Amino acid sequence: MLSIERQSDSSLIIGVAASTAERVHLARLLGEADALLLVSSADQARAFLELTGVAVAPSAAQSVPAAVATAERPTQIKAVRELAPEPVAELRLDVDRRVVRWKDREMPLTRLEHDFLHCLVTEPGRVWTYQRLHHAVWGNEHLGHGSHIHSVVKRLRQKLANLGATVTIHAVRGVGFHLLPTA
Repeated sequence: MLSIERQSDSSLIIGVAASTAERVHLARLLGEADALLLVSSADQARAFLELTGVAVAPSAAQSVPAAVATAERPTQIKAVRELAPEPVAELRLDVDRRVVRWKDREMPLTRLEHDFLHCLVTEPGRVWTYQRLHHAVWGNEHLGHGSHIHSVVKRLRQKLANLGATVTIHAVRGVGFHLLPTA
């Protein structure tokens, strides 16, 4: 696991676990963290950090699975909300009108789509667990079989694609979703 200290009292925790079961376990253990990113390899963690402009010491990057490491220059690291990859930062959500805007184009959203996307936009890169998304969007803990969550994600992905946005909702299998640039 890689932990990056920031200027504030909170930190970004990047959990690296190869299997879905391990990522689910990490999400349960670290679910209350201010910022949590779960990835399946150290390469994915490095790619995310490169997108956000964070420099990681080579020795720290090599020992990601076994150790907790800090970034080379923690004073240069800002809060995760400020480190949104450039394409994600261009996505705008008009809360009053319930529309998503990409550059000069916009698309109307349903209440569920808006609330779901609002979670992801406010903390880009953060993996939102199924449980947290369900609580934030539907207002209860019932997860059921999850088809309603996947239905909202499918509609949002289509709307983002129709806008020509270079961001999409990525699934972290067995854990939840986060907003990242398209590959």
